[in-house]
Amino acid sequence: MNIFRFAGDMTHLISVLVLLLKIYATKSCSGVSLKTQELYALVFLARYLDLFTDFISVYNTVMKIVFIMSSLAIVWCMRMHPMVRRSYDKELDTFRHYFLIAGCLLGALLVHEKFTFQEIFWAFSLYLEAVAILPQLVLLQRSGNVDNLTGQYVFFLGAYRALYILNWIYRYFTEKHFGRWISCISGLVQTALYGDFFYYYFISWKNNAKLQLPA
Repeated sequence: MNIFRFAGDMTHLISVLVLLLKIYATKSCSGVSLKTQELYALVFLARYLDLFTDFISVYNTVMKIVFIMSSLAIVWCMRMHPMVRRSYDKELDTFRHYFLIAGCLLGALLVHEKFTFQEIFWAFSLYLEAVAILPQLVLLQRSGNVDNLTGQYVFFLGAYRALYILNWIYRYFTEKHFGRWISCISGLVQTALYGDFFYYYFISWKNNAKLQLPA
């Protein structure tokens, strides 16, 4: 644990809370990609298979449970809540996310650190998290206008991974046997995907204007 990882975890948690606030306060999921939320639920379920077998710390266990339960709660609301599901932009959220799942699973079978069930699913979760935001970004580009809470959610989600890059740099220089290169490469890819969004987010903040993405 270091300050960069803690800041990354807190930023990730804020992104989830912002999205939950949007859904529960407005009873709307307009502008939110169900495909992305389903991918994140799958990411956490695959990554935290060790939840009941390996204990690291209370903090670690609590964070795992929070991310699993919150991701499942968001998917449930968007699919099952009688009011929330009516606002879902199904016509705009058409990204074929099952191709991402298949590609990442194949990648995990081919490129992993150890050929064990848990390590393969750990690699799968990293690859899938790197591209899970794609359906959300495509939906936002198709809709053009981005409401404030959705924009904040995507911003904090991207900022979390950027902070984790600083965490890996710090660990590389302070730990003798740091070798989580799969995490580093996946994190760089994931952060790069946010580049265009960060640019327009900064422009809207600088001009004190509503966030708009080019169609």
